[in-house]
Amino acid sequence: MSKSIDTASLKKQLQGVTDLIHRYKSLLFFLVITSLYGYIIWRINALSTAPPSQADVSSTESTAKQPRIQQSTITRLQNLQDNSVRVQSIFNDARNNPFQE
Repeated sequence: MSKSIDTASLKKQLQGVTDLIHRYKSLLFFLVITSLYGYIIWRINALSTAPPSQADVSSTESTAKQPRIQQSTITRLQNLQDNSVRVQSIFNDARNNPFQE
């Protein structure tokens, strides 16, 4: 029971599929774009919440520089604080609540 392939029936079936695609091409385009957008958002979310590797952490720690304040600047600020009551109150307020502006 071998069936032969009839090119006319094959073309007719193919024409039916292409008509269906042309009828819903705007919907298919919207679905493809929405799927791509959703995949991109999902990947961004997955990659942004991924923890860094230990090699990344150690390389960043080794290249990070510690901030240094010169001793002359420290001495100048201490002298200014000792000489002015207003500056003393500013320093005390900053010590008590460092995140208030």
